[in-house]
Amino acid sequence: MRIRRLLLILGIGVLAGCAARQSGEACTPTEPDYGDSSQWYIVDLGAKVDVFYIVSTETGDYSAGGRVYHYADTYNDTVRRLLEGEMAGIDHMLAGGLNYYSPYYRQCTMETFAADSLVSSRMPLAYGDVRKAFGHYLRHYNQGRPFVLAGFSQGAMAVVDLLKTMDDSTYSRLAAAYVIGYKVTDDDLRGSRHIIPAHDSADLGVTVCYNSVRDNGCAIALLSEGNRVAINPVNWRTDATPATIVEHRHGDTLSVKLDTASLLLLVDGYRSDDYMLPLIGCEGNYHCLDITIYRDCLRRNIALRASRIADGR
Repeated sequence: MRIRRLLLILGIGVLAGCAARQSGEACTPTEPDYGDSSQWYIVDLGAKVDVFYIVSTETGDYSAGGRVYHYADTYNDTVRRLLEGEMAGIDHMLAGGLNYYSPYYRQCTMETFAADSLVSSRMPLAYGDVRKAFGHYLRHYNQGRPFVLAGFSQGAMAVVDLLKTMDDSTYSRLAAAYVIGYKVTDDDLRGSRHIIPAHDSADLGVTVCYNSVRDNGCAIALLSEGNRVAINPVNWRTDATPATIVEHRHGDTLSVKLDTASLLLLVDGYRSDDYMLPLIGCEGNYHCLDITIYRDCLRRNIALRASRIADGR
């Protein structure tokens, strides 16, 4: 989730021990078996509400046995450690005492997002894994409890996909879905009656979505172009009323305002040389900070919505 770790991931040249099915010049890792506990990060606290979290892109292209891999191998310890770091971090930052379930999945590598054609051809495999993991979770872990659905970046893409394929019975237990660092388009809204934009801090069964930038010129088209759903996670308003938050790393006081035209969160107050995203964006794009900036706000909000749905309100 931090730029240094992303750079490290992209610097990985060779990962050993990749069990895979060969297809042409590339390899596809073995499909995860979600009946195998090793394919999950689970913290079961006996709470009344669950968090189901889908990790972001933590993997870069790698090679083994002369073959190139464009997906995470969930049985490879080196790859698993990258995903597990985010899983544990999100549990610590956001779950707040709720049960926590996060599946390993064959996520697409960072390089996939360099071209739209690669995204459209590769993401179905990742989506398929997440759908199977979510189905296994509902059948074997959830036990009819209300739940929060959340994902960041590539994980947020999978959240949108799950909302579009979710049945009515499952949706009735959804406290909220958090699509963090990605978008919800007109096609997504037309494709699912279960994607309902959040309008305040406490509504249930809704979708929370936002992308943070210094200004509109710093937007990444893949992540935010065509977005139709946005809310300010500091004041939980959908208008341009600004809110103030103190940034954790350096104590900078940030002003966060929703641009109602672009539906981007405009964040003012970082030092000009403080943040750079050279891999997929520019200075002033705060994609990789979309959770850490608002972590306290998100944790409190998840707790509020979880409490309301558990109490039947």
